[in-house]
Amino acid sequence: MMNSELWQLVLALQTEYTAIVDSGDWEKWPALFTEDCVYKVQPRENFDRGLPLSTINLESQGMLKDRIYGITETLFHDPYYQRHVVGLPHITAIGDGKINAQTNYAVFRTKPDGHSEVFNVGYYLDEMVMTGQGLRFARRHCVFDSEMVPNSLIYPI
Repeated sequence: MMNSELWQLVLALQTEYTAIVDSGDWEKWPALFTEDCVYKVQPRENFDRGLPLSTINLESQGMLKDRIYGITETLFHDPYYQRHVVGLPHITAIGDGKINAQTNYAVFRTKPDGHSEVFNVGYYLDEMVMTGQGLRFARRHCVFDSEMVPNSLIYPI
Protein backbone atom coordinates (compact mmCIF):
# COMPACT_ATOMS: atom_id res chain seq x y z
CA MET A 1 0.00 0.00 0.00
CA MET A 2 1.18 3.50 -0.86
CA ASN A 3 1.61 5.93 1.99
CA SER A 4 1.29 9.69 1.62
CA GLU A 5 4.97 10.34 2.37
CA LEU A 6 6.08 8.07 -0.48
CA TRP A 7 3.51 9.65 -2.79
CA GLN A 8 4.90 13.10 -1.95
CA LEU A 9 8.46 11.93 -2.74
CA VAL A 10 7.36 10.64 -6.16
CA LEU A 11 5.54 13.91 -6.91
CA ALA A 12 8.53 15.95 -5.74
CA LEU A 13 10.89 14.07 -8.07
CA GLN A 14 8.48 14.45 -11.00
CA THR A 15 8.03 18.19 -10.44
CA GLU A 16 11.75 18.79 -9.91
CA TYR A 17 12.49 16.97 -13.18
CA THR A 18 9.94 19.10 -15.04
CA ALA A 19 11.24 22.35 -13.54
CA ILE A 20 14.83 21.51 -14.51
CA VAL A 21 14.15 20.52 -18.11
CA ASP A 22 11.73 23.40 -18.68
CA SER A 23 14.15 25.98 -17.27
CA GLY A 24 17.14 24.55 -19.16
CA ASP A 25 19.12 24.14 -15.94
CA TRP A 26 20.95 21.23 -17.60
CA GLU A 27 23.73 20.81 -15.06
CA LYS A 28 21.14 19.65 -12.50
CA TRP A 29 19.46 17.09 -14.77
CA PRO A 30 21.89 14.13 -14.33
CA ALA A 31 21.69 14.38 -10.52
CA LEU A 32 18.06 13.25 -10.70
CA PHE A 33 19.29 9.81 -11.80
CA THR A 34 21.32 7.01 -10.23
CA GLU A 35 24.89 6.37 -11.44
CA ASP A 36 23.88 3.25 -13.39
CA CYS A 37 20.63 4.70 -14.74
CA VAL A 38 18.93 4.21 -18.08
CA TYR A 39 17.27 7.12 -19.91
CA LYS A 40 15.52 6.14 -23.11
CA VAL A 41 13.29 7.99 -25.57
CA GLN A 42 11.50 5.60 -27.92
CA PRO A 43 8.64 5.72 -30.41
CA ARG A 44 5.56 3.85 -29.24
CA GLU A 45 5.52 1.61 -32.30
CA ASN A 46 8.97 0.24 -31.48
CA PHE A 47 8.10 -0.12 -27.80
CA ASP A 48 4.82 -1.94 -28.51
CA ARG A 49 6.54 -4.32 -30.94
CA GLY A 50 9.45 -4.99 -28.56
CA LEU A 51 11.96 -3.46 -30.98
CA PRO A 52 15.07 -1.96 -29.35
CA LEU A 53 15.61 1.05 -31.65
CA SER A 54 15.33 4.29 -29.67
CA THR A 55 15.76 7.95 -30.52
CA ILE A 56 17.92 8.39 -27.40
CA ASN A 57 19.38 5.61 -25.26
CA LEU A 58 21.70 6.65 -22.41
CA GLU A 59 22.91 3.97 -20.02
CA SER A 60 24.65 5.80 -17.16
CA GLN A 61 24.78 9.12 -15.39
CA GLY A 62 28.07 9.71 -17.26
CA MET A 63 26.24 9.39 -20.58
CA LEU A 64 23.63 11.89 -19.34
CA LYS A 65 26.45 14.31 -18.55
CA ASP A 66 27.90 13.76 -22.04
CA ARG A 67 24.49 14.59 -23.50
CA ILE A 68 24.40 17.83 -21.49
CA TYR A 69 27.89 18.71 -22.69
CA GLY A 70 26.69 18.16 -26.24
CA ILE A 71 23.63 20.35 -25.73
CA THR A 72 25.54 23.21 -24.12
CA GLU A 73 28.90 23.08 -25.91
CA THR A 74 28.77 21.38 -29.30
CA LEU A 75 25.28 21.21 -30.83
CA PHE A 76 24.11 24.02 -33.07
CA HIS A 77 20.36 24.34 -33.43
CA ASP A 78 17.55 26.87 -33.48
CA PRO A 79 16.98 27.73 -29.83
CA TYR A 80 13.62 26.90 -28.36
CA TYR A 81 11.85 26.73 -25.04
CA GLN A 82 9.97 23.69 -23.93
CA ARG A 83 7.15 23.36 -21.46
CA HIS A 84 5.97 20.07 -19.99
CA VAL A 85 2.43 19.33 -18.93
CA VAL A 86 2.68 16.20 -16.82
CA GLY A 87 -0.13 14.12 -15.35
CA LEU A 88 -0.16 12.55 -11.94
CA PRO A 89 1.92 9.39 -11.75
CA HIS A 90 0.12 6.07 -11.62
CA ILE A 91 2.13 3.90 -9.23
CA THR A 92 2.18 0.43 -10.81
CA ALA A 93 4.44 -1.43 -8.36
CA ILE A 94 6.30 -1.00 -5.09
CA GLY A 95 8.81 -3.58 -3.91
CA ASP A 96 12.43 -4.66 -3.74
CA GLY A 97 13.40 -1.05 -2.98
CA LYS A 98 11.83 0.18 -6.25
CA ILE A 99 8.82 2.26 -7.16
CA ASN A 100 7.44 1.87 -10.68
CA ALA A 101 5.12 4.46 -12.19
CA GLN A 102 3.54 5.45 -15.47
CA THR A 103 2.89 9.14 -16.12
CA ASN A 104 1.43 10.86 -19.18
CA TYR A 105 3.17 13.95 -20.56
CA ALA A 106 2.90 16.54 -23.31
CA VAL A 107 5.78 18.80 -24.32
CA PHE A 108 5.18 22.09 -26.06
CA ARG A 109 7.95 23.86 -27.96
CA THR A 110 8.19 27.59 -28.54
CA LYS A 111 10.83 29.20 -30.72
CA PRO A 112 11.63 32.79 -29.67
CA ASP A 113 10.32 34.13 -32.99
CA GLY A 114 7.38 31.74 -33.38
CA HIS A 115 4.25 30.24 -31.93
CA SER A 116 3.99 27.41 -29.44
CA GLU A 117 3.38 23.95 -30.88
CA VAL A 118 2.88 20.45 -29.57
CA PHE A 119 6.33 18.87 -29.80
CA ASN A 120 6.09 15.46 -28.14
CA VAL A 121 3.32 13.50 -26.40
CA GLY A 122 3.52 10.17 -24.65
CA TYR A 123 4.16 8.60 -21.27
CA TYR A 124 7.02 7.95 -18.90
CA LEU A 125 7.71 4.49 -17.53
CA ASP A 126 9.78 5.15 -14.43
CA GLU A 127 11.67 3.02 -11.97
CA MET A 128 12.67 5.06 -8.93
CA VAL A 129 14.87 4.10 -6.00
CA MET A 130 15.77 5.73 -2.71
CA THR A 131 19.38 6.92 -2.51
CA GLY A 132 21.42 8.97 -0.05
CA GLN A 133 20.36 12.03 -2.08
CA GLY A 134 16.66 11.12 -1.98
CA LEU A 135 14.41 9.44 -4.53
CA ARG A 136 16.09 9.14 -7.94
CA PHE A 137 15.32 7.67 -11.35
CA ALA A 138 17.00 4.33 -11.97
CA ARG A 139 15.16 4.14 -15.30
CA ARG A 140 13.18 6.75 -17.21
CA HIS A 141 11.70 5.40 -20.41
CA CYS A 142 9.90 8.06 -22.47
CA VAL A 143 7.53 6.39 -24.92
CA PHE A 144 6.21 8.93 -27.41
CA ASP A 145 3.05 8.38 -29.44
CA SER A 146 4.14 9.70 -32.83
CA GLU A 147 6.56 7.90 -35.09
CA MET A 148 8.00 11.25 -36.05
CA VAL A 149 9.87 13.88 -34.03
CA PRO A 150 9.81 17.38 -35.56
CA ASN A 151 13.33 18.28 -36.69
CA SER A 152 15.63 16.77 -34.09
CA LEU A 153 15.32 15.93 -30.44
CA ILE A 154 17.86 18.12 -28.60
CA TYR A 155 16.68 18.51 -25.02
CA PRO A 156 15.57 15.75 -22.67
CA ILE A 157 11.86 14.95 -22.76
